[in-house]
Amino acid sequence: MSVPTIMSFSTESLVKFGLKATENIHYQSTPEELVQDTLRIGEGTLTDTGALSIRTGEFTGRSPLDKFTVKDEITESTVDWNNFNIPIEEKYFHIIHKKIVNYLNEKEELWVRDCYACADPRYRLNIRVVTEKPWTNLFAYNMFLRPTEEELEDFKTEWHVLSAPDLKLDPKECGTRQHNASVVSFKHKTILIAGTGYTGETKKGIFSILNYILPQEKGVLSMHCSANMNDDGDTAIFFGLSGTGKTTLSADPARRLIGDDEHGWTGDNVFNFEGGCYAKLINLSKEKEPEIFAAIRPGAIVENVKFHPGTNRINFNDGTITENTRVSYPLNFICNSKEPSIGNIPRNIFFLTCDAYGVLPPISKLTKGQAMYQFISGYTAKVAGTEAGITEPKPTFSACFGAPFMSLHPGKYAEMLGKKMEENKVNIWLINTGWTGGPNGVGSRIKLSYTRAMITAALDGKLDNVATATDPVFGMAIPAEVPGVPTEILTPKNTWKDKAAYDEKAKFLASLFVKNFEQYATGVSGEILAAAPKV
Repeated sequence: MSVPTIMSFSTESLVKFGLKATENIHYQSTPEELVQDTLRIGEGTLTDTGALSIRTGEFTGRSPLDKFTVKDEITESTVDWNNFNIPIEEKYFHIIHKKIVNYLNEKEELWVRDCYACADPRYRLNIRVVTEKPWTNLFAYNMFLRPTEEELEDFKTEWHVLSAPDLKLDPKECGTRQHNASVVSFKHKTILIAGTGYTGETKKGIFSILNYILPQEKGVLSMHCSANMNDDGDTAIFFGLSGTGKTTLSADPARRLIGDDEHGWTGDNVFNFEGGCYAKLINLSKEKEPEIFAAIRPGAIVENVKFHPGTNRINFNDGTITENTRVSYPLNFICNSKEPSIGNIPRNIFFLTCDAYGVLPPISKLTKGQAMYQFISGYTAKVAGTEAGITEPKPTFSACFGAPFMSLHPGKYAEMLGKKMEENKVNIWLINTGWTGGPNGVGSRIKLSYTRAMITAALDGKLDNVATATDPVFGMAIPAEVPGVPTEILTPKNTWKDKAAYDEKAKFLASLFVKNFEQYATGVSGEILAAAPKV
């Protein structure tokens, strides 16, 4: 059991919240103590590699329809209210806050952690996380940046996160959709999480507030992306939705990992918001993802996994609890991570898409307008599942490659990206990691080795002066040749046996883009609108 250290930190902010300053508050517990506390209360087991395995309960993923932002004088005219930024009245924030505080005060013990976001000290955001569960506190240790003992002596909390997974809310009384909710108040600088144990709600809650604060107040572009850098300081950024290869392609043994998910772009650098990684585990293998595989060790938390029968060895292929099995671990668990996690201004940005229709080229270069259009679109297509009769891919559009976490209008982020791209002469590439020679079921997946070769060629400047052809529908520039890649796969239409079928599928995909973009048309520039595909 971790030793309560209530006297080693100021309880003033907790008392202001209505929390009792008792001897049962565990402050700044070590990972080892938090693991032992989790085992002691019977809510975890150890894997064969020493990682802590936990179950998050009813929710094994984020619940976007239950994430609310308080609509008040601060947010009313600034937040882009939509299906992801859902308003809630301030009176309900106070009701939920009181319920969480009363609930936590009844607990025999609580865990409190002081941590921060943003590796660049100019933008540092101090956070105090108060949790019902020790494993939620360990997640905060893994995912946020960790103050030194010296920094803790003068730690001034800016934002609070209160987490009560086992508290079920009354929707009618609390103004929520159901018994769980994540509520953000910019006025009170607080995130309330009730009724869900999914740890990602804490991580994405902080990301959401940074996506509001940094662009508006600090002039920093906040991004849902991974980033890496070579020994010469050449930084690259990778945007992409789940399944496009963002984590895989940024984990390059020849380059140092800055971060795998959330970054800010300032006037002179790119910096990681976080101090850890939160990687998917489904179908993980040592051969394909050696860095992530090796990170599943003491201090890491694995969520909602199943073991091979009679063992504590993870069955990575078992998705019976959820396909969204996860592992969280500190960034320094990756051997080639960069510390501090700050890089230079990027020279190359990669938009990753897994086009299961087989229409988009495997690599193409975008103009500024096209880049902003693709950025706002945030396209990928998921392969059809196992349900009988479902044979077509499912298109997905997520603005800025992270719509659920973007508090402002996507046009705001796109304008900042376009300005930075122009000022710094950044190359922006669209990379299709999906299908060639036809759609899923007809064509084949583009080889990972080819995708890596394309990215390496772009990073090494070997595509700067090659001849290009213009895609007749989407308008991007397709290189005529790429070292290490068969020329015939570079132009997608050439890989299809039925050219007319390709034309029809290209028109179909273009129409999906145009239809999706209608919702953003009034908030973007003419340059962006002109970059729409030709239907």
